Amino acid sequence: MVENFPKPLCNHFPQETLEKHLVSLKKQRDAVKHRLKKLAARQSEITKKSAAIRENVAMKYQEIQTVLEEDLRLTLSHLEMEERAAVSALDGLMERNCALIQGIEQDLARLSLVLEHCDTEPDSMSFVLHAELDDTETADRVLDVLNQSDPSSVSLDEAKANQILSLTNSMLLLVCSQIPLMKKLLKSYSSEVHLDPETAHPKLVISPKCDSVSYTDAWQKLRDQPGRFDTTLNVISLQGFSFGRHYWEIDVTGKTYWELGVTFPSIPRKGVSEECWLGRGAVSWCVEFFDGEYTAWHGGVPHQLPFTKRFCRIGVMCSFPAGLVTFLEADKMTPLFSFCAGTFSECLHLALCPGHNHSGTNSSPILICNESSPTSDL
Repeated sequence: MVENFPKPLCNHFPQETLEKHLVSLKKQRDAVKHRLKKLAARQSEITKKSAAIRENVAMKYQEIQTVLEEDLRLTLSHLEMEERAAVSALDGLMERNCALIQGIEQDLARLSLVLEHCDTEPDSMSFVLHAELDDTETADRVLDVLNQSDPSSVSLDEAKANQILSLTNSMLLLVCSQIPLMKKLLKSYSSEVHLDPETAHPKLVISPKCDSVSYTDAWQKLRDQPGRFDTTLNVISLQGFSFGRHYWEIDVTGKTYWELGVTFPSIPRKGVSEECWLGRGAVSWCVEFFDGEYTAWHGGVPHQLPFTKRFCRIGVMCSFPAGLVTFLEADKMTPLFSFCAGTFSECLHLALCPGHNHSGTNSSPILICNESSPTSDL
């Protein structure tokens, strides 16, 4: 039996063609290797740059802390110096009173002794007469000391102390107005958005102001627009953004299930494909809250988040310069998760999913907390 072996490629293709293909493959390999090297260098550059930024920010916070600590030391030193002066003055007055009491006690002792021997010693009368003269002098000294040692004559400058307290409180209010620092910064990126009713699933009710969405069991008779979601309970914003930095806060108070994020307008909207769900495809990014757990989604890949508290407000921030989509708890600006897309190939729309009613446990609407800012496109 004769075995048939595959014939060499050179029998099928001219050697020149194979050599060209070989050169082409090597060039492609070298191009990919070069790109890989560039990517690694870029990764290292970003890591170093981010570390330098964090270090500089930390140094500024340390400088702020140092300035505050030094100012606190000086302020307390002034108050302590004034306290020492007042206490020292009172010590002097107390010493005068103590010395006067001691003198009076001595006079009392001598007078008591004279009274005991008044009948037996003839010189006692002259002592008594002398004591009467001393009594007048003592009374004058007592009156003088009492007049000069009035406790109310020594006091702190309470008006100045209240001014210090007022300035301290003003400084506290100023610091509080600037922090959390990220809140002040992200608020400057706020962009007003409204939901597009033409994209909403027929079981979603959009508010008249187009700033909230809730679920209804009734299938509404709506026109079957090409852009309307017909399976997933989604709705996206009317406005799309293609440059700058933008921030939104979403109120999810009272809800047990929700999904929210951003999406390209090319997200599939018809049928049962998983890519119609937020974050399940390559064109949307979202955070989901379900059964007490938070999950970040993109490209169908779930990222379990280490949070169990039911947050009331979720912040969503997208940065076109950095290609970032960031989610956070909006009240304290706690970071939840951040995606880096590198470059956004389309404009971004805010996307919401209020979820099913779940027997009334998830009936609350999702509300967009619009807070427009003139700097939102910076």
